[in-house]
Amino acid sequence: MIPFSLLAGALVLLVGAADAALPGEALSSTLQQSVVPPYILYFQMTSSSAHLHPLSRSLAGYQISCGATSAKVAGNVTWVPDGAFVHTGKAAELGDSRGLMAPMLSSLRYFPDASARKHCYVVPAERHARYLVRTTYYYGGFDGGRAPPVFDQIIDGTRWSAVDTAADYAGGLATYYEAVVDAAGKQVSVCLARSGATEAGRSPFISALEVVPLEGSVYGAVNFTAYALSTIARHSFGHDSSTIGYPGDRFNRYWEPYSGGNIPVVESQASVATEAFWNKPPEAVFRRGLTASRGKSLDLQWPPAPLPAASYYLALYFQDNRAPSALSWRVFDVAVNGQPFFAGLNVSTAGTMVYGAEWPLSGQTRIKLTPAPDSPVGPVINAAELMMIVPLGGRTHPRDVIGMEALARGFWNPPSDWRGDPCLPKGNSWTGVTCNEDPLARVIAINLTNSRVGGSISDHIANLTAVSSIWLVGNNLTGPIPDMSPLHHLVS
Repeated sequence: MIPFSLLAGALVLLVGAADAALPGEALSSTLQQSVVPPYILYFQMTSSSAHLHPLSRSLAGYQISCGATSAKVAGNVTWVPDGAFVHTGKAAELGDSRGLMAPMLSSLRYFPDASARKHCYVVPAERHARYLVRTTYYYGGFDGGRAPPVFDQIIDGTRWSAVDTAADYAGGLATYYEAVVDAAGKQVSVCLARSGATEAGRSPFISALEVVPLEGSVYGAVNFTAYALSTIARHSFGHDSSTIGYPGDRFNRYWEPYSGGNIPVVESQASVATEAFWNKPPEAVFRRGLTASRGKSLDLQWPPAPLPAASYYLALYFQDNRAPSALSWRVFDVAVNGQPFFAGLNVSTAGTMVYGAEWPLSGQTRIKLTPAPDSPVGPVINAAELMMIVPLGGRTHPRDVIGMEALARGFWNPPSDWRGDPCLPKGNSWTGVTCNEDPLARVIAINLTNSRVGGSISDHIANLTAVSSIWLVGNNLTGPIPDMSPLHHLVS
């Protein structure tokens, strides 16, 4: 988790020819934490160049207002209540006497049950499809405390990050985190869990959750079967006002403004056909850029905060800002922390993108654009994305997932944490469930003794072919005992 405060008062591309890739294996994983005033999240997004980006399609996926009892509208986005996606927790409304708070932040859901190993939202998905997942947190003092609690967030079987919004909240800011994952099955689970940093008596909470499908080309160089992406920063250079989001960005990615300080800014004289870009950036990010005069290098420290040592996905976007002509091109070398990133990049008015799918970074990061001796103008850069590559934490064997989910549906009053991945992450399996440590984890024991569980035992318990013990005594189960002959390892 990187505590970037990149919004500073505001909340959200590929080449007309082809995207340029860097050598190296593709890895994947996205985590973004950024901050925004809870009212600006709404007002800036509603004014985000909407007049230049007519609404041609509705925002796909799920935009969920946690703790809400009815739908809420913020700009062009409708947020639905969370009741269909979560079975536990309690709702709280936050006071907003001035009517300035973003509608989806005016309520939240918190989870006071400290016995549960995790608290999960489960959202329908298409198997192997790619999704942007964003969680947003605004504490609002819902529990009478002065500072928000610290806890973990989990996607499927992977521990995504810690959630620590105290510094942001002290500054009057909401915080969002963003990841990109491929769905392993027909649903994506986003869970909150207490950690060693969670104080006794404090409850995890969440204000909003978004799960948006991405096109297959977006961040396509990443091996999403082994990694996820965690967004660190996404900026539109030369802009100093509102964030670009939906409908400018069809996936509602947030492109935050980054003025560049004293670096000269240029306005584009040509539009960019961003449909040709793999990552589908919004056209608006090409309208301005940072530049240097002819023969001069452009030296940019970005992102502004130091990075932990890790591998990152880095994408840079460029366009020659001049009116299209035979001379509307510029050539320069791109270096990151003194290492060649792309040599002899030829940028035209059609725009282009270069990326590194597995780029090692640590500490402060400097991007240097050095013009070719015969380039008629200096270098220019319009936008950038940086995402940390996060190894996936594994998952439960699909056969066992089917069996355990069927058991949960057949029970009345199952343990409240019987949602999400049954086995993972380690330490956050379902209550009463023990698993092995295989790459595809298997359930090896179930013990719900005296757990006040009712209902019946699903026939799908036969899926649990690695289980060696099942203890269900002291409950209120009814109906026949299913055929357990396929459970060859069962001894008790």
